[in-house]
Amino acid sequence: MAQLKLKTVTRTQGNNQALKNGTVKPQTFDFDFEEVNPLIDAFRRMVRGLEFDICEMAMTTYICARAHGKSMTALPIFLVRAFHHGAIVINSKAGINTPKDLEGKRVGVNRGYTVTTGLWARSVLHHQYGVDLNKITWVLSGDEHVAEYRPPANVVPIEKGKKMADMVISGELVGAIGVDIDHPDVKPLIPNAEQAGYDALRKLGHYPINHAVVVKDELLRAHPNLGPDIFNAFAEAKRLYVERLKSGEIEKPTAADEVHRRVMEITGKDPLPYGIAPNRQALEELTQSALEQKIITRAVTVEELFAPNTIGLVA
Repeated sequence: MAQLKLKTVTRTQGNNQALKNGTVKPQTFDFDFEEVNPLIDAFRRMVRGLEFDICEMAMTTYICARAHGKSMTALPIFLVRAFHHGAIVINSKAGINTPKDLEGKRVGVNRGYTVTTGLWARSVLHHQYGVDLNKITWVLSGDEHVAEYRPPANVVPIEKGKKMADMVISGELVGAIGVDIDHPDVKPLIPNAEQAGYDALRKLGHYPINHAVVVKDELLRAHPNLGPDIFNAFAEAKRLYVERLKSGEIEKPTAADEVHRRVMEITGKDPLPYGIAPNRQALEELTQSALEQKIITRAVTVEELFAPNTIGLVA
């Protein structure tokens, strides 16, 4: 009988490279990789049309999709992590001297309110700098991947015909999250943002998760061992990557490779742990922030987000 082939989307990077080039193979099926660029298009296609069998997905998009009954379940494979202190930029002439000064102002958000970078940046503002997020009007440049989602009252769409970068430069918005703006009047809100992220890791254990892997529910039901098999394949590919990272074998390190190296230096541990147990703090911060920011309307436990037979897996 022919081996099961599963249409899979995941961006090629260090920790899954061994899957993409065939060095590591799952036991019960074959990956049928499809390249989607930009990757965010795959998120939208998955939550709106379940177009793929296995798909890398931003965590906040997944949490929102799950709340709206989308037939997919995550595995605790955390492919992408990043610090978001540097994601917030401001107009330096807008009178914003501290993060608290954003209260009462209009701040842009690139794309939708449920974008994971936005959630983490707002979480940093609230939990690390004491900002009342409800006192800010958030202005969106785009729509949500999950079409059914309705944001809270202090979240509004951008005015038709306007560009977010121009609005920040003019001061119409005092700042924005996730927007690259090359202008002398625009600067990061948090000074030395990269170092601030690493300091938050050292002092608070703050290490945000951006992307996981989701699988169609019908496949998980039909093939009970599929979840663990996918997990183990991704875990082995990641193990090979971390070995190369430790030994300095990566010839042209990317920005992500450098973050992983720094995290490994600071923590003395695997910079990309998979599984719930080593990531509980980040996952609880994520779900708490999603509730606080009204991305979901009821509290969820970490365990209910993941396939039951992968909850105890760690790699």
